[in-house]
Amino acid sequence: MRKLLPLVGTPSVSHPGGRSAMTCRFRCGDACFHEVPNTSANEYVGDVIAGALSRRTALRAAAVVTVAAAAGGVTAGAAQPAAAAPRPSAPHGRAARGLRFSPVAPNTADQVTVPEGYRQNVVIRWGEPILRGAPAFDPERQTAAAQAGQFGYNNDFLALLPLPGERHRQLLVANHEYTDEMLMFRGYDPENPTRQQVEVAWAAHGLSAVVVEEDRRSGKLTAVPRHPLNRRVTATTRFRLTGPAAGSDLLKTSADPTGRTVLGTLNNCSGGTTPWGTTLHGEENFNQYFAHGSRATDKRYGIGTGATERKWERFDRRFDLAQEPNEVHRFGYVVEFDPYDPASTPRKHTALGRFKHEAATVRLTEDGRPVVYSGDDERFDYFYKFVGAKRMRHGTSRAVREHNLSLLDEGTLYVAGLTGDSPAADIDGSGALPADGEFDGSGQWIPLATATADGAVSHVEGMSAEEVFVFTRLAGDKVGATKMDRPEDIQPSPHTGKVYVVLTNNTNRGKAGLAPADEANPRNANKHGHILELTEHRNRADATTFGWSLFLVAGDPADPATYFAGFPKDRVSPISCPDNVAFDPHGNLWISTDGNQLGSHDGLFGVATRGERRGELKQFLTVPTGAETCGPLVQDRRVLVAVQHPGEVDGASVEKPASTWPDGPGKIVRPAVVAVWRADGEDIGV
Repeated sequence: MRKLLPLVGTPSVSHPGGRSAMTCRFRCGDACFHEVPNTSANEYVGDVIAGALSRRTALRAAAVVTVAAAAGGVTAGAAQPAAAAPRPSAPHGRAARGLRFSPVAPNTADQVTVPEGYRQNVVIRWGEPILRGAPAFDPERQTAAAQAGQFGYNNDFLALLPLPGERHRQLLVANHEYTDEMLMFRGYDPENPTRQQVEVAWAAHGLSAVVVEEDRRSGKLTAVPRHPLNRRVTATTRFRLTGPAAGSDLLKTSADPTGRTVLGTLNNCSGGTTPWGTTLHGEENFNQYFAHGSRATDKRYGIGTGATERKWERFDRRFDLAQEPNEVHRFGYVVEFDPYDPASTPRKHTALGRFKHEAATVRLTEDGRPVVYSGDDERFDYFYKFVGAKRMRHGTSRAVREHNLSLLDEGTLYVAGLTGDSPAADIDGSGALPADGEFDGSGQWIPLATATADGAVSHVEGMSAEEVFVFTRLAGDKVGATKMDRPEDIQPSPHTGKVYVVLTNNTNRGKAGLAPADEANPRNANKHGHILELTEHRNRADATTFGWSLFLVAGDPADPATYFAGFPKDRVSPISCPDNVAFDPHGNLWISTDGNQLGSHDGLFGVATRGERRGELKQFLTVPTGAETCGPLVQDRRVLVAVQHPGEVDGASVEKPASTWPDGPGKIVRPAVVAVWRADGEDIGV
């Protein structure tokens, strides 16, 4: 997530998070090479995370002296872990139920590699026709009209929804996060894109809904083209702005003087499904599409002052903030999509705040109100919770569906503040254990604003409610939220209610002028990431306080900085840069990675979250060259992943592909969705 880098064909440079220069340019506008947007003086999580290890023994804590930082080798002067006691032996017996497979070894194969005894197939690729009348994919003659009827580019979040009455069929919904024009168009000139190329890219963004069918004999999953529920949503589809900021002067443009209608959705990363049968989609790195930012609020959101990478502002004035300064305020929201109604207008919920949403996952309170968790995927930014005011209704009538579609418009938006439980005097920055022998902490959900049917109230001094919902990052700054290492996916466990917060990495920790490592973080440059486990007060979704501990510190298990919930580290797979997560039917957490810093391709991992095998982590698959693992979905008998940006390696182009996946030499590389199942037809990992 970084600043403009040399174009293809020039020498590569070092990139945070292990991504190529090409990925950084096209995915997030080189955010990691820009100045850090958050220049507030709030406490950084590395300063308060006092070693979030639930240290059931002193040995376990000593083995994880860096807690929130899983960087490379030990920095000179850093404290070494205690080594007097022997490592505890692994629990006896078989692996945790759901994880009983032979782990895939780290590798760099240009393929999807799965465990022995498992099979796979490509469910759907970029460009496959899904709407009636859409032509077959032809990358040499692609048009915007064709792409608008075909599966979009760079699939990310996946949802599978039931289709009552259609046996062996489900409804697949996919995000299409961004486009990489270098891998889409032969002879692409980054300085002079054509209108046709830009319009194809607009049509390749957004969402796809497509019915898929299972072959019960083989386990294969295939798309059903021309089904009445199949749908494409693009960067030019009409959306409805809802909630407390809808109609605000901050959202009005020359094309939309009402401030209630916006065209398109951009950079949809992860998302979630709702108990009432819709899907949620987080608009993440929207800043990169807008040129000529000039305001302090633009800078806080990482919007550049010059031209954009894709040059869309040449073809539509709404992407030029010098001409349409409010257009950017209409992106950065959680989108709600009703896949069962192809005629419905998708909504952008302003009550959930505006930031780089990574995911939007839902659980219900005891009385049936929705709670939505979301991370802001930026170095030193925050994670949030929205608690709805209205109860979900059950049923399928139009009145019930309309009521449920309004659930995310009223409620309170909170941001997280974390506190360590050790006295400051006990934390000397060396990694020495605090006197209480415990590394964990507490936290609170700090209210930012409340929306009701009669209006909205700000809880942030000096900001109106509308300003809180449109400039949510600034509201978090003002209330002293805790700075985190790129909060991405956040998933509440359907089995225990505990909430897992994924922090991908932050190589800027400790750099001059930025938050230094201290407390239980003796090393700078968190290049591997970690996962927090939150336990909300009395396990209530609407609680305003919580306890937290570190569940996993990623990296090479041989590195003393790593930690796997206390499980013996010689029995786990190496993992780097956790990103998206999901739960399987057994309560295991499945983790997809983005930007592996250990020399292997990215992959998908399962880890037990409870019982004597808690922390047992095993790699289930790897993805091809240049690709990131997205999705994921884990059902009883099938795993789905979205293979995003395969072949996205520095110097690659249509003419010089770095990958031949999924269709082999001579074919254009294509992002795709992959299904994996057991060859014998039995449940995954049992």
